Amino acid sequence: MKPFDPIESLARVRHEFGEHGGVNRSIEASTTFTVMHADTMPEIFHGHLGPERGCYLYGRHFNPTVYALGREIAALEGAETGYCASSGMAAISAALLQCCSTGDHIVSSRTVYGGTFALLRELLPAKAGISTTFVDAWDFDAVARAITPRTRVLYAETMSNPTLRIADIPRLARIARARDVNLIIDNTFCPLLVSPIRLGADIVCHSLTKFINGASDIIAGAVVGPAEFITGLMDLHTGPLMLLGPTMDPRVAFDISLRLPHLGLRMAEHGRRAQVFAERLHERGLNVTYPGLPDHPDHELMARLSNPGYGFGGILTIDLGTTERAFALMERLQNEMKFGYMAVSLGYFDTLMSCSASSTSSEMSEEDLARAGISPGLVRLSIGYTGTLEQRWAQMDRALRELGTARGPYHRAGVAAAPGSQP
Repeated sequence: MKPFDPIESLARVRHEFGEHGGVNRSIEASTTFTVMHADTMPEIFHGHLGPERGCYLYGRHFNPTVYALGREIAALEGAETGYCASSGMAAISAALLQCCSTGDHIVSSRTVYGGTFALLRELLPAKAGISTTFVDAWDFDAVARAITPRTRVLYAETMSNPTLRIADIPRLARIARARDVNLIIDNTFCPLLVSPIRLGADIVCHSLTKFINGASDIIAGAVVGPAEFITGLMDLHTGPLMLLGPTMDPRVAFDISLRLPHLGLRMAEHGRRAQVFAERLHERGLNVTYPGLPDHPDHELMARLSNPGYGFGGILTIDLGTTERAFALMERLQNEMKFGYMAVSLGYFDTLMSCSASSTSSEMSEEDLARAGISPGLVRLSIGYTGTLEQRWAQMDRALRELGTARGPYHRAGVAAAPGSQP
């Protein structure tokens, strides 16, 4: 397979001028669209004409600005086309409902975002009669055994939230293809880093709220894949994105589109700083997880799957053993050191930190958390790029010293305490 450059792929579709020749395309704010001939409207309603022919009907169906953003996200992913929705969960829900009907079955990675887990575990069985079996996505025999004649989707995250395990997408794709199952990958943590479509995934979903948008000011999502699949999502009779109505505002699409050209710079800097932090935390003896560390179980896999130049991602975790110690560290970092913010979400230009078991994964039971490898003291840090790296490290270092980093429940076995740390 030839190397793939996501930013160059994006550049090839970002060539439309604004209405009056502006360097940025215009925002199409209309909710409804006119036709020049009366017989054109029935053709749109029957799916014979659509945005690919410049024909638009109604803003909940297709909007030109939102359609353009969908094509840009698809270009970043190396997909045929895509469309955007009002949130990442809207994109995931629509993709699953497009693939599954009542009585169908999904096989999912055991470790996924808490909202996705609740959707699969609670809502879809209760409201749609669609069941899910959760497995360790790294146990390929278990994945294959879980697939039944009613399985329609194999679902995983490129980088699992929050345990940061890496899905072996080519292996999962081979299993899915052999059983005629759609492989859906959530690539929210890894835009530009990994291109799942190029590795064999059928459909890719994103929460654009996170790294792709980058400013924590917009809720948005996207789904990309084959043109036939995306058209089906917007079908006027059966399309989940069309009929359930999670419509993206065109102004939101415009704002996100303006941030795509510098996504590469942002992802590279997130990754550069996260790598340095992970290495220094590791040297200090903390139980840190980051795919860029050689002792990460999927380090070599990530290096093999990733596109060059963007690093290993902007997220790392520190396991402090208990909720109390996790809370104490985060409070010091925010309230005393001004290091970052205690907040859910990720991909912001400042560092965001959360204790996953009591926040973004709180939809899971204690048993499910244990099975997924999410401990009560696991702190997820989305490393930002404000301030200098050394300024931010000095804040982290001081907070850890004040908390005490000697041998404790969060100390890596066999690693000496850092000089100057308190017992």
